[in-house]
Amino acid sequence: MEIIMLHHPHKLDREKLPALAMALGFFDGVHKGHQQVIQAAAQIAKKENVKSAVMTFDPHPSVVLGRKHKHIEHITPLEEKKKVIASLGIDYLFIVRFTSDFAALEPQQFIDEYIIKLNVKHVIAGFDYTYGKLGKGTMETIQFHSRGQFQSSMIEKYESGSEKISSTRIRSLLKEGKMEDAKELLGRPYKVEGTVIHGDKRGRKIGFPTANVKLSDDYFIPKMGVYAVKMLVKGKWHNGVCNIGFRPTFKNPDEPSLSIEVHVFDFNHSIYGEEVAIEWHLHIRGEQKFDGIDSLKAQIEKDKQAAMKYFHLDGHIE
Repeated sequence: MEIIMLHHPHKLDREKLPALAMALGFFDGVHKGHQQVIQAAAQIAKKENVKSAVMTFDPHPSVVLGRKHKHIEHITPLEEKKKVIASLGIDYLFIVRFTSDFAALEPQQFIDEYIIKLNVKHVIAGFDYTYGKLGKGTMETIQFHSRGQFQSSMIEKYESGSEKISSTRIRSLLKEGKMEDAKELLGRPYKVEGTVIHGDKRGRKIGFPTANVKLSDDYFIPKMGVYAVKMLVKGKWHNGVCNIGFRPTFKNPDEPSLSIEVHVFDFNHSIYGEEVAIEWHLHIRGEQKFDGIDSLKAQIEKDKQAAMKYFHLDGHIE
């Protein structure tokens, strides 16, 4: 997949681009609803003998359009989004830098400069997609703005359990710790990536060594607590149990930062500095504060057994 970054006003020459069938959207999560749109673009491209493409935007429009600074936590930050879209077999990914000038484009200007000028022959988007200043352009108006240069296809609302699949709904599930429900809507387990850094080594001292993971991007943080997880280390997935929170038992008032610590089953390698990925599978329990080391150790062992049972290990650690 070829990735093309665009800054407004862009200088791309239509004559140097292949004919494209392009899916439009922000696509945070690249969930099953988004996949319907992207896969439709791939199918139309094949049918019409053109190249498939996706156009997305960075940063999130609300960062630019909001009245005050807004920090966005993503289900799929840009780097993760690139990987997921590439996995869907798309030929080109256009990432448009979302700025005030870009947001001010009238719908016709957007179509002229970012669809027609990019040699797009077929536009595919969800029923609720909007474009141009104040979102005045819709899938109802797009053929009017097309100047007869391209066709368009609107993908209807995609539902699960009689409710629209949306990034907002997935965020709500992650916030409640409902990881299996989130997986159903995403089409894959929720995943974050990061680097293993040095922690305070308390886990090792009590017999449960952990990998302390610093996230590599602004990911949406699931509900605090303990989870059954899988962690990717050097190309191999390992089962484990993860605590995410502010470590209430050993909380240091001078260090109120979020802590993500993974205890990997049957694993005793030093992996400091390694880039890892964590898949969140099951929320086992919420955050707790313990009276002492013994009660903490007993609970961690229970958490470990719960995670092993979830992964059907039955006492045998892989």
